[in-house]
Amino acid sequence: MRALLGNLFGGLLKLVFDMVSSIGTEPEYFSYYAIAIIITTIIFKFILLPISLHQSKSTKKMNEIQPKMKEIQNKYKNDPQTQQAKMMELYKENNYNPMSGCLILLIQFPIIIAFFSVLRDPITYVFKDPKVYEAISKNFLWITNLEQPDPYLWGLPLLAALTTYLQSMLMTANVQTDPQAQATQKTMNIFLPLMIFWAARSFAAGLALYWVIGNIFQIIQQLIINRSMGKIKEDRG
Repeated sequence: MRALLGNLFGGLLKLVFDMVSSIGTEPEYFSYYAIAIIITTIIFKFILLPISLHQSKSTKKMNEIQPKMKEIQNKYKNDPQTQQAKMMELYKENNYNPMSGCLILLIQFPIIIAFFSVLRDPITYVFKDPKVYEAISKNFLWITNLEQPDPYLWGLPLLAALTTYLQSMLMTANVQTDPQAQATQKTMNIFLPLMIFWAARSFAAGLALYWVIGNIFQIIQQLIINRSMGKIKEDRG
């Protein structure tokens, strides 16, 4: 599956690279390869957009029924079987599947891993010929070679961490959970960006560039979703 998807996305990246490289003169500090990674990442995120929107819709539905879920949990805390039956009734009445979030993640995971593999091994999945890959420019602004890690910690590694943090905060802004879950989420919102920062220090800068662009796309997407959810709440209020 990974090889199949890797070849598919690798072909997409090569197509974008060929299109970009056929237009004008290559900028001095912005290689065609870097531009192709950015454009392909945006296309990739648009491919995943329906899944992301479905996930947001599922989260919104969970928030709507959260008060009723707590009510059932408190009312039948000493009767697990009845509590479970009432929960299933609540889910059915509201057309909510508690497993949908997991299913969405399971769908996204192999796709993301495949695209990650493409950027980690562009000769195998994109250019096929090592000589062709070696001949192209791979610079991006202050980075002379996207094959190598960013030489500056304040560059892509820091941007990857900051955008990951902002994305996490926006995704959990409208999620209603109990205090214990909120404390866990806050810890994750700090731990995950630090982990990404540490990984981006050693990853090829091309991977870090993909991560930053992908995060920016999702931040914009989440801002739009949060704003629309806020309008819905105002209208109901």
